[in-house]
Amino acid sequence: MFDPKYTISPKLLANIKKISTLIFDLNNKRFPKLIFVEMERKAREISAHASTSIEGNPLPLTDVKELLKTHPRSIRDSEREVLNYNEALIQLNSAKKDRLNFDFELILDIQKIITQGLLPKLQNGKLRKAPVFVNDPRSGKTIYWPPDDKDVQPLLKELFTYVEKNKSELDPLIIAGIVHKQFVIIHPFIDGNGRTVRLATKVLLAAVGLDTFNLFSFENYYNQNVSSYFQHVGVQGNYYDIARKIDFTPWLEYFTDGIIDELLRVSKILQIASITPKTILQKHHHLILNHIKENGFITDKIYATITERAKPTRNLDFNKLIELDLIERIGKGKATIYKSK
Repeated sequence: MFDPKYTISPKLLANIKKISTLIFDLNNKRFPKLIFVEMERKAREISAHASTSIEGNPLPLTDVKELLKTHPRSIRDSEREVLNYNEALIQLNSAKKDRLNFDFELILDIQKIITQGLLPKLQNGKLRKAPVFVNDPRSGKTIYWPPDDKDVQPLLKELFTYVEKNKSELDPLIIAGIVHKQFVIIHPFIDGNGRTVRLATKVLLAAVGLDTFNLFSFENYYNQNVSSYFQHVGVQGNYYDIARKIDFTPWLEYFTDGIIDELLRVSKILQIASITPKTILQKHHHLILNHIKENGFITDKIYATITERAKPTRNLDFNKLIELDLIERIGKGKATIYKSK
């Protein structure tokens, strides 16, 4: 039975608390829809670039942006790899509302999407049926021998059981971090292990309210220093000699460092992006919001009694707040009221 060794170190505990605070602050701030749409597009670009770049894809971010915009018919493998990853992001984002489970179906579906057109059909969406080795990119020498292919499915089953058993007992950040590293250790596929687990980790992180499909790209943190990422997430030696000796603590500290880094980056961008001529609220806008806060709703007739603005401009005021996703219109005609969203 899988029983990972780790310690809730002072650093790890501090990181978990900080992440919780940052997520709470972000979830309690309201930003205009137009900002979120732009942020979602950029997050997918960064994720698709970073996660494939980690594995050696040579395309620069500028080329990735153009590729995702144009979707050309004739593409090289490096471009297909990026498009596949982007497609996986889109599909998982659409399906996550149905509460995806971390299980065989999820990881097989992810690997199938990201390796579509890049691997033979017998290896596309299938667990490996052959040995694999991890080489040091600098020396070219083998530094890690993963478990035999006959043990891959049982080991994954143990990992799924661990998640199910502990999801109500452990902090989801701990579970997501442990899954990420253990998946790399098992190395269940001939190719696509890293990309698959980084996408699966996004599903697990959704449990803590960190919607990494839309705004965040924790892959970007790893791509900033790929050597450090591989050093922390990987292991060396023969799996059967080291499996029970692996300490997940350093990786969990690094893993949560990356989430904090991305949360701070996105928070800063959202703060800057939200201050534009289109999003700045004037005194009359605050009159509407304050009245709704105090009374639960407002009508145009009520608004006319607390402002000197003409009816056409009052309509513009309501429409701007609706566009910024701060209020909603309920009813029609004279029965129309405006409430907070």
